[in-house]
Amino acid sequence: MRVLLLGSGGREHALARALAADPDVTDLHVAPGNPGIAAIAAVHQADITDAASVTGLAGATAADLVVIGPEGPLVAGLADAVRSAGHACFGPGRQAAMIEGSKSFAKQVMESAGIPTARARTCVTSAEVDAALDEFGPPYVVKADGLAGGKGVVVTGDLATARAHARECGTVVIEEFLDGPEISLFALADGVTAVPLLAAQDFKRAHDGDRGPNTGGMGAYVPLPWAPPGLADEVMGTVIQPAIDDLRRRGIPYRGLLYAGLSLTKAGLRVVEFNARFGDPETQVVLDRLVTPLGGLLEAAAAGSLAGAAPLTWAPGAAVAVVVAAEGYPGQPASGDLIEGTDQAQRIPAAYVLHAGTAADTAGRLVSSGGRVLNVLGTGPDLATARATAYQAAAQIEMRGGWYRGDIAAEAAAAAI
Repeated sequence: MRVLLLGSGGREHALARALAADPDVTDLHVAPGNPGIAAIAAVHQADITDAASVTGLAGATAADLVVIGPEGPLVAGLADAVRSAGHACFGPGRQAAMIEGSKSFAKQVMESAGIPTARARTCVTSAEVDAALDEFGPPYVVKADGLAGGKGVVVTGDLATARAHARECGTVVIEEFLDGPEISLFALADGVTAVPLLAAQDFKRAHDGDRGPNTGGMGAYVPLPWAPPGLADEVMGTVIQPAIDDLRRRGIPYRGLLYAGLSLTKAGLRVVEFNARFGDPETQVVLDRLVTPLGGLLEAAAAGSLAGAAPLTWAPGAAVAVVVAAEGYPGQPASGDLIEGTDQAQRIPAAYVLHAGTAADTAGRLVSSGGRVLNVLGTGPDLATARATAYQAAAQIEMRGGWYRGDIAAEAAAAAI
């Protein structure tokens, strides 16, 4: 099978790593990729926001399957263009991808399908914003309606901050605060059938102790030893399958990865958000544990044949990912800083470095090119071991102003959740 993967972040490096390990994937092409991906796949410089460029590359590489990584091209309808050009594609079409592209639309789907979620109001005017903030009270939860790179959500006890974020975003969804730990569960979907992957937990806040602004994610881990038994079955029955069924009834079958961000509240399971693609950095730890070849699974989802797929198999043990971020992230991150130590990090047994925001400078040296620069992965028989490995490897990375959280998976490893 010849696969064309689109994207350039840590999520795509994790996907490329899993696809390259699939014996049925004979050729792996990635656009635009990054220096880490270039070590395991053929990288092409293509504009993945341009449908003609992508379909041309799919034809030139004779791709049997096109896998779309980022949310922007999905919401823009790239999957529709790829399918119209005659290529099998893993990724929802434009209308289905609006489950991430519009928080308001996602709430409509949840209400229609009877999916448990926070009470919410979609607001456009300042009067509507003030009424919703008054209705739900603090902590205030204000979400930009459209795509915001994981940074469009503000949770604050300060009314002025909540109002200011609403003004900056325009249309917003304001909802009640959900108490309880958050988890992420991914499911592969073929329009009718859905298959769950491992549940993971990520860390959205910038700093230790869940302080600071929201980011795209500062780390993640699997498994969740504290999660209630039967969690995946409950999520599939009350969240994922009802969403897939509702979208199909609307005439927009969902073929791709459906990501459910969930809160385990005192009142029960509640959906925080849906995403239309593999989540970052959860993908890095989830795919590291997947033993079932990934290429065949994505191909089955694209072809509508997941119902015949064998049960997934998983490696025992744990995986922890720590994000190394650039100075200034998540505000205005620095770029162009020299990165050293990745080779030393990967020499540590059971460690792996996934590139996210990296590039090669004119001298061929590895430099930063984004806010989240590297994902340092550690694995082991348990969370404590995997966590120690990840941090040992992260300590090898040298980059001016580089930083990372020091508490990824700490509570779970100490059985404190």
